[in-house]
Amino acid sequence: MRRLREKCIEIVLFLAAASSVLVTVGIVGILVTESMPFFEHVSLKEFLTDTEWTPLFENAHYGILPLLCGTFLSTLIALVVAIPLGTVAAAFLSEYISPSLREILKPVLELLAAVPTVVYGYFALLFVTPLLQKIFPSISGFNVLSAGLVIGVMIVPYVSSLSEDAMRSVPAHLREASFAVGASRLQTAFRVVIPSAFSGITSAYILGISRALGETMVVAIAAGMQPNLTFNPTEPAATITAFIVQVSLGDLPHGSIGYQSIYVAGLSLLCLTLCFNIVGLWLRKKFQEKE
Repeated sequence: MRRLREKCIEIVLFLAAASSVLVTVGIVGILVTESMPFFEHVSLKEFLTDTEWTPLFENAHYGILPLLCGTFLSTLIALVVAIPLGTVAAAFLSEYISPSLREILKPVLELLAAVPTVVYGYFALLFVTPLLQKIFPSISGFNVLSAGLVIGVMIVPYVSSLSEDAMRSVPAHLREASFAVGASRLQTAFRVVIPSAFSGITSAYILGISRALGETMVVAIAAGMQPNLTFNPTEPAATITAFIVQVSLGDLPHGSIGYQSIYVAGLSLLCLTLCFNIVGLWLRKKFQEKE
């Protein structure tokens, strides 16, 4: 009877683990099968090199570069905000406060991740953008800068929480050895603890990048949803996710090239996220080998 129960538990755990794999395979399969007809009308060269993305216009262009540019620009701005703030917050939680206070502050910080992204989007549009316009009068009402800044604030809990967990896993004797040679708490945190935990911190960074790449509502509301090949963050632009939202709201016939462009954009985003995760795994393995 005991062996039967253990066998049932083993089967349930296997099904739970396999379900995520099957869901991922299903998503990839749908994106690939729905994207193949798109490339029967549009060459891969045009898709990767054309500087305009207007699949719904009469004179249609199918270059993914404007969407990639908007996606990378908003993600880069978000990381400039989230990585320093998240790392410093993690070091503070791990090294500077008592365990009892940490149990209060960490959940409060993680509450930022529970705020709906629509709220962040309107916060960027109605508060951050007017504030930026006082600093830069020429900035557009829709711009990538405000969206990127708010996305950065939004992903701080992801970076700080995972980074703090990695820092707390560093053995105490490394801290004690650092203090024994006269290092201050700040020097110990940034010269001993963070380098020792960097493989785990790298995972937090990769999660933050993936979260920023996949953000939809903030960029859809605050960045303008205008495919624009520009590296100027004060101008409006569209990301891959914003385009998917924009097109999904319309009434497109099934099988049209505009309809297929949704799946092509989704497949492009999936490939980007996959590349960043592969790089993250490689970096994590590299730092683990050094440790």
